[in-house]
Amino acid sequence: MDLLCLGEAMVEFNQASTGEAYRQGFGGDTSNAAIAAARSGARVGYVSAIGDDPFGDMLHALWRAEGVSDAGVRRMPAAETGIYFVSHGAKGHAFTYRRKGSAAARMAPEDLDPALLRQTRALHVSAISQAISASACDTVFAAIETVRDAGGLISYDTNLRLSLWPLARARAIITATLPLCDILLPGLDDARLLTGLEAPAEIADWFQARGAGIVALTLGAEGVLIADASGSELIAPHKVAAVDATGAGDAFDGAFLARYLETGDAREAARYGNAAAALAVGGYGAVAPLPRRAEVEALLARRDGGASAV
Repeated sequence: MDLLCLGEAMVEFNQASTGEAYRQGFGGDTSNAAIAAARSGARVGYVSAIGDDPFGDMLHALWRAEGVSDAGVRRMPAAETGIYFVSHGAKGHAFTYRRKGSAAARMAPEDLDPALLRQTRALHVSAISQAISASACDTVFAAIETVRDAGGLISYDTNLRLSLWPLARARAIITATLPLCDILLPGLDDARLLTGLEAPAEIADWFQARGAGIVALTLGAEGVLIADASGSELIAPHKVAAVDATGAGDAFDGAFLARYLETGDAREAARYGNAAAALAVGGYGAVAPLPRRAEVEALLARRDGGASAV
C-alpha cells in the first residue's frame, strides 16, 4: 500500500441553492483525500468504522468503485454512519452535521490492524479525527506510532473544526502531533487561528520550529506555500470559476500525497496538488468533482505551454 488514510467518512447531502433538492454524495476529509490519491494513481486503503446501515453500505460501494481498499474499515452494528448537509449562500457553503456518537467516533486503538498499518508507505490523518472523540484521538496517535515504528511517513492535516472542540484543546493536541509529522497540510485560515500569526511564511516557520517536516500551506485563491529543509516556494494559483469549495483541501491532500510518494519531490507534488484543488472546486460535492490524473496533467500542461489555465 502506498497510502492509508484514517478518519471518519460520511454520506453527504448537498443543496446547490435554496429550495432545490439535496444531491446525495460522500464526504469526510480523509476519505476524500484517499479517493483523490487513488484517482491520481496511488495504491490506497482506508481505516475507519462505519455503521451496519444503508449509509455504511453506500460508503463500502464507493471505496470499492474508486479502487480504495476497505480492509481496514470495521462495521459497528450498535452505531450509525455519520451524515451531513451542505447549503450555499452569499457567505459561501455551510455545513450541518449528524455525527454525534457515530461509529467512527467510537473507534479505539484496539480496533486497529497493526499488520495493515505496518505495510503502508505513508499514513494520512487529520485533526478532525482527533476532535470527534477521545477514543478516536487515541486511535490516531496509536496508528501514527505503529506506522512510524515501521518506518512509514506521517501526513497530517490540521483541519480545524471549532464546533467539535475548543480552540485551546485543539492547539494542545495539534501541537503535540506536529513533531510526529513528516508532511503537514494546513489551510491558511485554520493556521492563523492555531498560530496567532498572519503571514504565510511566518506560519510555515512556526510549524517547522515545532517539528513538522514538509509544510504545504494552502492559501485558497492565492495558491500554495511549500516549505521544507531547502527553503520555501510560493506556487501560483490557477484561475478558475469556483462552484463549490467543499472538498478542495482534501483534493489537494490526496493529490499531493500521491505525487510525492511517486516522485519524492515536495515542490512537484505541491504544483500537482494545487492544480487538482483548482479543478475540484468546479463542481458540487466533496467527491464527485475530484479530478483524475489525466485532468490534472492536462491543466498543468496548459500552464506550462503558456495558455490560460482555465
